[in-house]
Amino acid sequence: MVLGQGEKVHLMVRRLFEKDLRRHFIGEVVEVSEHLARMEGHVYVLDNATGQYSRRPTRRIRVIGLADPGNIINVLPPGADLENVKYVESQQGALVVTDDKTFTLDVNEFGATR
Repeated sequence: MVLGQGEKVHLMVRRLFEKDLRRHFIGEVVEVSEHLARMEGHVYVLDNATGQYSRRPTRRIRVIGLADPGNIINVLPPGADLENVKYVESQQGALVVTDDKTFTLDVNEFGATR
């Protein structure tokens, strides 16, 4: 299997059009098969007014296709604190997601733009 039950992931949904919402999902794999993964976690959406990602308050369950080219999946360290994840700008000006403890992940899609 590519992903295992209990793994923590950061999922970016690739935009199809310029004005599409920028959506990310951060959660844990609950179940996985050869082609699908069921995950539980939080959705983060870019607020165009502030330029910041904000976490939706309710936990969600998502089922994603592991071969879907629109999904970019990053596996996070096992000790990642998913409840304290935030998006910040690095010293180099890149957008990163971090829990300030176990991981920092650069999530710029194309250079320094958000």
